Amino acid sequence: MVASVNITEHRLANGLRVVLSEDHSTPVAAVNIWYDVGSRHEGRGQTGLTHMFCKLMFYGSASVAANGHFELVQGAGGSLNATTSFERANFFETMPAHQLELALWLEADRMGSLLVAIGDTEMGWARDVCANERRQRYDNVPYGTGFEKLTAMVFPEGHPYHHTPIGSDADRNAVTLEEARAYFRTYYTPDNAVLCVVGDIDAKQTLAWIEKYFGSIPSSGRRPNRRDGSLPDLIGRELREAVEDFVPSRAVMAAYRLPRDGKRACDAADLALTILGGGDSSRLYNRLVRQDRIAVTAGFGLLRLTGAPCLGWLDVKASGNASTDAIEAAVDDELVRFATDGPTPEELERAQAQLEREWLDRLTTVAGRADELCRFAVLFGDPQLVWSALGNILTITPEEVRAVAARCLVRNNRAVLTYEPYWD
Repeated sequence: MVASVNITEHRLANGLRVVLSEDHSTPVAAVNIWYDVGSRHEGRGQTGLTHMFCKLMFYGSASVAANGHFELVQGAGGSLNATTSFERANFFETMPAHQLELALWLEADRMGSLLVAIGDTEMGWARDVCANERRQRYDNVPYGTGFEKLTAMVFPEGHPYHHTPIGSDADRNAVTLEEARAYFRTYYTPDNAVLCVVGDIDAKQTLAWIEKYFGSIPSSGRRPNRRDGSLPDLIGRELREAVEDFVPSRAVMAAYRLPRDGKRACDAADLALTILGGGDSSRLYNRLVRQDRIAVTAGFGLLRLTGAPCLGWLDVKASGNASTDAIEAAVDDELVRFATDGPTPEELERAQAQLEREWLDRLTTVAGRADELCRFAVLFGDPQLVWSALGNILTITPEEVRAVAARCLVRNNRAVLTYEPYWD
């Protein structure tokens, strides 16, 4: 395993946290910066603002023209992208090691001078890009708004996780240029970020470049408070919505509240969902697809969240004329049986091996390791926790897995969304 890789931590005078990890196995370097801002930070009328900045951060800055970030990184043989979630925004590049300085300069330039390049024209462009993305990935895709609907059901109105990161076009169109600038000045600051560099680097030289390019960027002087996402552990009732839409088949989707990320019970829930719906050998797949033949797909996965309960995400697409009632009955039968008897030793061992492989796959690449180090630094305060995460999963017992399923995977702790095909 890669646990022997050295990790050093530093903090600049302006508050920027820096995590460095040397790995000379390949001549590449990964740069990843996480800002402690996500859709949970957006207030009323601001939904989708974090995601819009995911676009604006590539549109230019004081020293880089529109689209120049892509052109410079790709011209140097690197790759790049950015993502947003409920809890963070991250921007990342993987470069040939000798081009590391370029990536650091680019990230610093847009952190320190993005607002110089943003005006009404750029805001209009970003709104259009986000609106088009929403149409392509959500509104015009079969079942595309399912996750958005379930999230709004599980997290009540006014809760910071009630809306998903894509946000609404209406809010993006209503936000003013000055409101957007104020949002950037609040959250996209060195004292609200973690910068991680992993790969074939010289740590001393890398830190010198970081100080050179990031050190003069002023801090906000005050880290903003995170909005409280606390909720009761259980919903207390079943929430339901039926949708008639242009979809190819009936479907049942559901979201369950589960323990927050960072707790042992969350790891137990991850194992439970893996056994129940993590692939073609899972219980739900065997029951619904192979045995009863009432579904063509059946999956159950975990969305890890630190500021609110995690979500257990069930997704079943019906086969032929199978009814949603039949699907729900079969799912509930399997959940009750699992809550009563728990996993077999073989099932638990297989699930642990599956999660171990996925975890090691992420840590094997410099880009994946940089992302995980940022994650643990931003969300849990300590990048070194990356080394204990797998060990926690491998020590979970069958009884812990059964107990979290018996408590959480029940009818009065879920939101259910059923789809019925609609034809003219």
